[in-house]
Amino acid sequence: MTPTIEAGFVKQFEKEVHEAYQRIGSKLRPTVRSKTNIQGSSTTFQKVGKGTASTKARHGKVPVMNVDHASVECLLQDYYAGEWLDAMDELKVGHNERQVIINAGAYALGRKTDELIIKALDSSGTFAGGTGDGLTKAKILAAFELLGAADVPDDGQRTAVIGWRQWSQLLDIPEFADADYVGEENLPWKGAQAKHWLGTLWIAHSGLTLAGNLRLCHWYHKTAIGHASGQDVSADITWHGDRAAVFINNMMSQGATLIDAAGVITLRCLES
Repeated sequence: MTPTIEAGFVKQFEKEVHEAYQRIGSKLRPTVRSKTNIQGSSTTFQKVGKGTASTKARHGKVPVMNVDHASVECLLQDYYAGEWLDAMDELKVGHNERQVIINAGAYALGRKTDELIIKALDSSGTFAGGTGDGLTKAKILAAFELLGAADVPDDGQRTAVIGWRQWSQLLDIPEFADADYVGEENLPWKGAQAKHWLGTLWIAHSGLTLAGNLRLCHWYHKTAIGHASGQDVSADITWHGDRAAVFINNMMSQGATLIDAAGVITLRCLES
Protein backbone atom coordinates (compact mmCIF):
# COMPACT_ATOMS: atom_id res chain seq x y z
CA MET A 1 0.00 0.00 0.00
CA THR A 2 1.60 3.29 -1.03
CA PRO A 3 1.41 6.46 1.09
CA THR A 4 -0.79 8.05 -1.58
CA ILE A 5 -4.14 6.33 -2.03
CA GLU A 6 -5.27 6.75 -5.61
CA ALA A 7 -8.68 8.35 -6.10
CA GLY A 8 -9.72 5.43 -8.35
CA PHE A 9 -9.02 2.97 -5.56
CA VAL A 10 -11.11 4.98 -3.10
CA LYS A 11 -13.98 5.24 -5.57
CA GLN A 12 -13.88 1.51 -6.29
CA PHE A 13 -13.77 0.66 -2.59
CA GLU A 14 -16.80 2.84 -1.86
CA LYS A 15 -18.71 1.21 -4.71
CA GLU A 16 -17.87 -2.26 -3.37
CA VAL A 17 -19.02 -1.36 0.15
CA HIS A 18 -22.30 0.01 -1.21
CA GLU A 19 -22.90 -3.10 -3.31
CA ALA A 20 -22.05 -5.37 -0.39
CA TYR A 21 -24.50 -3.48 1.84
CA GLN A 22 -27.25 -3.94 -0.72
CA ARG A 23 -26.44 -7.65 -1.07
CA ILE A 24 -25.77 -8.79 2.49
CA GLY A 25 -26.70 -5.85 4.69
CA SER A 26 -30.28 -5.13 5.72
CA LYS A 27 -33.01 -7.74 5.49
CA LEU A 28 -35.86 -5.44 6.47
CA ARG A 29 -35.26 -2.22 4.54
CA PRO A 30 -37.06 -3.47 1.39
CA THR A 31 -40.13 -4.35 3.50
CA VAL A 32 -40.88 -0.79 4.72
CA ARG A 33 -41.49 2.65 3.24
CA SER A 34 -38.15 4.20 2.39
CA LYS A 35 -37.01 7.71 1.50
CA THR A 36 -33.50 8.52 0.32
CA ASN A 37 -31.36 11.62 -0.19
CA ILE A 38 -32.90 13.41 2.79
CA GLN A 39 -31.57 16.93 3.36
CA GLY A 40 -31.35 17.87 7.02
CA SER A 41 -31.56 15.99 10.31
CA SER A 42 -35.14 14.72 9.90
CA THR A 43 -37.94 14.10 7.45
CA THR A 44 -41.67 13.45 7.65
CA PHE A 45 -43.89 10.64 6.45
CA GLN A 46 -47.52 11.37 5.66
CA LYS A 47 -50.24 9.31 7.31
CA VAL A 48 -53.63 9.46 5.60
CA GLY A 49 -56.84 8.33 7.30
CA LYS A 50 -59.91 6.63 5.88
CA GLY A 51 -62.42 8.37 3.68
CA THR A 52 -66.18 7.78 3.74
CA ALA A 53 -68.36 7.67 0.65
CA SER A 54 -71.93 9.00 0.85
CA THR A 55 -74.81 10.01 -1.38
CA LYS A 56 -75.85 13.47 -2.52
CA ALA A 57 -79.10 15.11 -3.50
CA ARG A 58 -79.88 15.76 -7.15
CA HIS A 59 -77.91 18.87 -8.20
CA GLY A 60 -76.49 18.99 -4.70
CA LYS A 61 -72.87 19.33 -3.74
CA VAL A 62 -70.62 16.30 -3.77
CA PRO A 63 -69.89 15.38 -0.14
CA VAL A 64 -66.34 15.84 1.08
CA MET A 65 -64.60 12.87 2.69
CA ASN A 66 -62.65 15.03 5.17
CA VAL A 67 -59.79 12.55 5.20
CA ASP A 68 -57.52 12.97 8.20
CA HIS A 69 -53.91 13.86 7.40
CA ALA A 70 -51.04 13.62 9.84
CA SER A 71 -47.29 13.83 9.53
CA VAL A 72 -44.86 11.60 11.40
CA GLU A 73 -41.33 12.87 11.94
CA CYS A 74 -38.36 10.58 11.42
CA LEU A 75 -35.04 11.65 12.94
CA LEU A 76 -31.79 10.70 11.23
CA GLN A 77 -28.59 9.75 13.01
CA ASP A 78 -25.07 9.17 11.77
CA TYR A 79 -23.44 5.74 12.14
CA TYR A 80 -19.86 4.66 11.54
CA ALA A 81 -18.01 1.35 11.18
CA GLY A 82 -14.26 1.76 10.85
CA GLU A 83 -11.28 -0.59 10.57
CA TRP A 84 -7.51 -0.42 10.11
CA LEU A 85 -5.73 -2.14 7.23
CA ASP A 86 -1.98 -2.44 7.70
CA ALA A 87 0.10 -1.80 4.60
CA MET A 88 1.77 -5.20 4.83
CA ASP A 89 -1.31 -7.25 5.77
CA GLU A 90 -2.34 -8.04 2.21
CA LEU A 91 1.14 -9.42 1.57
CA LYS A 92 0.97 -11.82 4.51
CA VAL A 93 -2.57 -13.19 4.52
CA GLY A 94 -3.87 -15.77 2.08
CA HIS A 95 -7.21 -14.09 1.50
CA ASN A 96 -8.52 -10.77 0.18
CA GLU A 97 -8.31 -8.63 3.31
CA ARG A 98 -9.94 -5.69 1.56
CA GLN A 99 -13.02 -7.80 0.75
CA VAL A 100 -13.17 -9.00 4.35
CA ILE A 101 -13.31 -5.40 5.59
CA ILE A 102 -15.87 -4.47 2.92
CA ASN A 103 -18.19 -7.27 4.00
CA ALA A 104 -17.65 -6.59 7.70
CA GLY A 105 -18.61 -2.94 7.24
CA ALA A 106 -21.64 -3.82 5.13
CA TYR A 107 -22.83 -6.35 7.71
CA ALA A 108 -22.37 -3.90 10.58
CA LEU A 109 -24.27 -1.10 8.86
CA GLY A 110 -26.95 -3.53 7.66
CA ARG A 111 -27.51 -4.74 11.23
CA LYS A 112 -27.83 -1.14 12.35
CA THR A 113 -30.45 -0.45 9.65
CA ASP A 114 -32.47 -3.46 10.80
CA GLU A 115 -32.00 -2.44 14.44
CA LEU A 116 -33.61 0.94 13.69
CA ILE A 117 -36.56 -0.70 11.91
CA ILE A 118 -37.01 -3.29 14.68
CA LYS A 119 -37.03 -0.54 17.32
CA ALA A 120 -39.83 1.18 15.40
CA LEU A 121 -41.75 -2.10 15.17
CA ASP A 122 -41.36 -2.68 18.92
CA SER A 123 -43.19 0.58 19.63
CA SER A 124 -46.47 -0.48 17.99
CA GLY A 125 -48.18 -1.68 21.18
CA THR A 126 -50.71 -3.98 19.47
CA PHE A 127 -50.37 -7.62 20.55
CA ALA A 128 -51.88 -10.90 19.38
CA GLY A 129 -52.17 -13.94 21.65
CA GLY A 130 -50.65 -14.46 25.05
CA THR A 131 -47.13 -14.73 26.40
CA GLY A 132 -47.19 -18.27 27.78
CA ASP A 133 -46.27 -20.11 24.59
CA GLY A 134 -44.23 -19.86 21.40
CA LEU A 135 -45.41 -19.18 17.89
CA THR A 136 -48.55 -21.28 17.56
CA LYS A 137 -51.16 -21.59 14.86
CA ALA A 138 -53.72 -19.99 17.20
CA LYS A 139 -51.47 -16.97 17.78
CA ILE A 140 -50.88 -16.57 14.05
CA LEU A 141 -54.61 -16.69 13.31
CA ALA A 142 -55.29 -14.17 16.09
CA ALA A 143 -52.81 -11.77 14.47
CA PHE A 144 -54.32 -12.47 11.05
CA GLU A 145 -57.75 -11.47 12.38
CA LEU A 146 -56.40 -8.25 13.92
CA LEU A 147 -54.84 -7.22 10.62
CA GLY A 148 -58.13 -7.86 8.84
CA ALA A 149 -60.17 -6.01 11.47
CA ALA A 150 -57.89 -2.99 11.07
CA ASP A 151 -58.42 -3.04 7.28
CA VAL A 152 -54.70 -3.56 6.69
CA PRO A 153 -54.46 -4.19 2.91
CA ASP A 154 -53.88 -7.76 1.81
CA ASP A 155 -52.01 -6.59 -1.25
CA GLY A 156 -48.80 -8.59 -1.13
CA GLN A 157 -46.98 -5.97 0.95
CA ARG A 158 -47.30 -7.67 4.32
CA THR A 159 -44.21 -9.01 6.10
CA ALA A 160 -43.81 -11.17 9.20
CA VAL A 161 -40.39 -11.12 10.83
CA ILE A 162 -39.77 -13.84 13.42
CA GLY A 163 -36.87 -15.36 15.34
CA TRP A 164 -35.15 -18.61 14.42
CA ARG A 165 -36.85 -20.46 17.29
CA GLN A 166 -40.20 -19.34 15.92
CA TRP A 167 -39.17 -20.40 12.42
CA SER A 168 -38.52 -23.89 13.77
CA GLN A 169 -41.94 -23.86 15.42
CA LEU A 170 -43.55 -22.88 12.12
CA LEU A 171 -42.05 -26.00 10.56
CA ASP A 172 -44.22 -28.06 12.94
CA ILE A 173 -47.40 -26.45 11.53
CA PRO A 174 -48.63 -28.57 8.59
CA GLU A 175 -50.31 -25.61 6.89
CA PHE A 176 -46.91 -23.91 6.70
CA ALA A 177 -44.60 -26.82 5.90
CA ASP A 178 -46.68 -29.58 4.30
CA ALA A 179 -46.78 -29.87 0.52
CA ASP A 180 -50.42 -31.00 0.76
CA TYR A 181 -51.27 -27.45 1.92
CA VAL A 182 -48.73 -25.13 0.31
CA GLY A 183 -47.63 -27.09 -2.74
CA GLU A 184 -44.25 -28.51 -3.63
CA GLU A 185 -42.86 -25.20 -4.91
CA ASN A 186 -43.52 -23.32 -1.63
CA LEU A 187 -41.99 -25.73 0.85
CA PRO A 188 -39.87 -23.83 3.44
CA TRP A 189 -37.14 -26.44 3.25
CA LYS A 190 -36.13 -25.03 -0.13
CA GLY A 191 -35.29 -21.64 1.34
CA ALA A 192 -34.60 -21.50 5.06
CA GLN A 193 -34.79 -17.74 5.46
CA ALA A 194 -37.97 -16.57 3.74
CA LYS A 195 -41.29 -17.96 2.51
CA HIS A 196 -44.64 -16.64 1.28
CA TRP A 197 -47.62 -17.83 3.33
CA LEU A 198 -51.03 -16.29 4.08
CA GLY A 199 -50.29 -13.53 1.59
CA THR A 200 -47.24 -12.55 3.65
CA LEU A 201 -43.47 -12.76 3.30
CA TRP A 202 -42.18 -14.61 6.39
CA ILE A 203 -38.56 -13.81 7.30
CA ALA A 204 -36.36 -15.34 9.99
CA HIS A 205 -34.19 -12.77 11.76
CA SER A 206 -31.64 -13.12 14.56
CA GLY A 207 -31.83 -9.49 15.70
CA LEU A 208 -35.36 -9.28 17.09
CA THR A 209 -35.76 -7.92 20.61
CA LEU A 210 -35.62 -10.49 23.41
CA ALA A 211 -37.42 -9.02 26.44
CA GLY A 212 -36.60 -11.42 29.25
CA ASN A 213 -37.63 -14.75 27.76
CA LEU A 214 -40.09 -13.25 25.26
CA ARG A 215 -39.09 -12.74 21.64
CA LEU A 216 -40.96 -9.84 20.01
CA CYS A 217 -42.00 -10.91 16.51
CA HIS A 218 -43.94 -8.63 14.16
CA TRP A 219 -46.47 -8.89 11.35
CA TYR A 220 -46.79 -5.61 9.51
CA HIS A 221 -47.68 -3.79 6.31
CA LYS A 222 -45.05 -1.94 4.32
CA THR A 223 -46.72 1.44 4.80
CA ALA A 224 -46.76 1.15 8.61
CA ILE A 225 -43.02 1.75 9.07
CA GLY A 226 -40.90 4.50 7.56
CA HIS A 227 -37.16 4.38 6.93
CA ALA A 228 -35.19 7.43 5.85
CA SER A 229 -31.64 7.79 4.55
CA GLY A 230 -29.78 11.07 4.36
CA GLN A 231 -26.60 9.35 3.23
CA ASP A 232 -26.50 5.77 2.03
CA VAL A 233 -23.50 3.65 2.83
CA SER A 234 -20.24 5.33 1.81
CA ALA A 235 -16.57 4.87 2.64
CA ASP A 236 -13.66 7.12 3.43
CA ILE A 237 -10.08 5.87 3.19
CA THR A 238 -7.18 7.73 4.81
CA TRP A 239 -3.47 6.83 4.84
CA HIS A 240 -1.71 7.24 8.19
CA GLY A 241 2.04 7.25 7.66
CA ASP A 242 2.83 7.06 11.38
CA ARG A 243 0.95 3.75 11.52
CA ALA A 244 1.91 2.51 8.03
CA ALA A 245 -1.77 1.67 7.68
CA VAL A 246 -4.98 2.77 6.05
CA PHE A 247 -8.04 3.66 8.13
CA ILE A 248 -11.25 2.67 6.37
CA ASN A 249 -14.40 4.36 7.63
CA ASN A 250 -17.80 3.09 6.47
CA MET A 251 -20.64 5.45 7.34
CA MET A 252 -24.30 6.26 6.78
CA SER A 253 -27.06 8.55 8.04
CA GLN A 254 -30.39 6.83 8.61
CA GLY A 255 -33.48 6.65 10.80
CA ALA A 256 -36.75 4.74 11.14
CA THR A 257 -40.12 5.48 12.70
CA LEU A 258 -43.56 3.98 13.31
CA ILE A 259 -46.09 5.60 10.96
CA ASP A 260 -49.28 3.65 11.66
CA ALA A 261 -49.56 1.44 14.75
CA ALA A 262 -52.68 -0.23 13.32
CA GLY A 263 -50.52 -1.78 10.60
CA VAL A 264 -48.23 -3.63 13.01
CA ILE A 265 -49.18 -6.65 15.12
CA THR A 266 -46.65 -7.90 17.66
CA LEU A 267 -46.51 -11.57 18.64
CA ARG A 268 -44.76 -12.19 21.98
CA CYS A 269 -43.26 -15.66 21.78
CA LEU A 270 -41.86 -17.52 24.77
CA GLU A 271 -38.30 -18.80 24.48
CA SER A 272 -37.39 -21.11 27.35
